[in-house]
Amino acid sequence: GYIFGNFFKGPKLTKISPKKTYSGVIGGYLFSIIFMAFFFNFSDDISEIINIKATAKELSFNNFILTIFISTVSQLGDIVVSYFKRRSKIKDTGKIIPGHGGLLDRIDGMIFAFPATYLIFKVIY
Repeated sequence: GYIFGNFFKGPKLTKISPKKTYSGVIGGYLFSIIFMAFFFNFSDDISEIINIKATAKELSFNNFILTIFISTVSQLGDIVVSYFKRRSKIKDTGKIIPGHGGLLDRIDGMIFAFPATYLIFKVIY
């Protein structure tokens, strides 16, 4: 999303995180879907690995919905962490990756996406 947003620019998404754009959100969704398609098409029988019993068509639809949901949770997580940083008047959360808001800015979406994915797999599968 970051690369897509920087390339295409466009209107800002929110005042909470002023560098986030609608084109970045769309790019995040597109790359999530592309990665999901690549992962599920080129991996060894993923349905056996995660122990899902469904037809290929059902898996494709379920994977698409799961990907959209997790991408949404990840992007919302990014905005929530940006909100807390703004409220705390902190621009960067570290100096490991200068100019990018620190390491937390690289993983903030995962902080929300990993637990959401885990819960989905525990509840549904």
